[in-house]
Amino acid sequence: MRFIFAGFGGQGVMLMGQILAYAGMIEGKNVTWMPSYGPEMRGGTANCTVVVSDEPVASPVVDKAETVVAMNIPSMIKFQNFLVENGYFFLNKSVIDREPDKKEDIKIYKIECNEIADKLGNLKVANMVMLGAVIGATKIVSKESVFKALEKKLTGKKAELIELNKKAIEEGMKKVSEQ
Repeated sequence: MRFIFAGFGGQGVMLMGQILAYAGMIEGKNVTWMPSYGPEMRGGTANCTVVVSDEPVASPVVDKAETVVAMNIPSMIKFQNFLVENGYFFLNKSVIDREPDKKEDIKIYKIECNEIADKLGNLKVANMVMLGAVIGATKIVSKESVFKALEKKLTGKKAELIELNKKAIEEGMKKVSEQ
């Protein structure tokens, strides 16, 4: 399955992609992760592509994707036409206040990432809320593999955020199951 994660720099789109790719590796799948940054690290646009497959992956370049995650309006506009038929389109409803142009033959999930993260006590976990929604809908990797990937990625001072990130992932999974 091919994924595009996109948003403003600082929204954690790279981490979402890294965690998903790492979880795929933990499960013995073939994976690629390729970042792309805009002119600024914080506030500029950022996106990454992830491919998770049982087969060898020929290229990390994704021009069509089964799953697109847009954390902001510019990302929704830029990547909506990358979705294949029956693809998954995840929108951060906290930031995106409009409908995508592409609505036919795709599954759209609108997740209030910022509000859910705020209720958990830290807006920085909005990305993990969205990641939870993605894995809850696509079932590409297990929650347990994602949790293991988090533990490998968040080390040192960041290790104290592991439990909060796990809660955020579970909230995202719960939210997508309600839609």
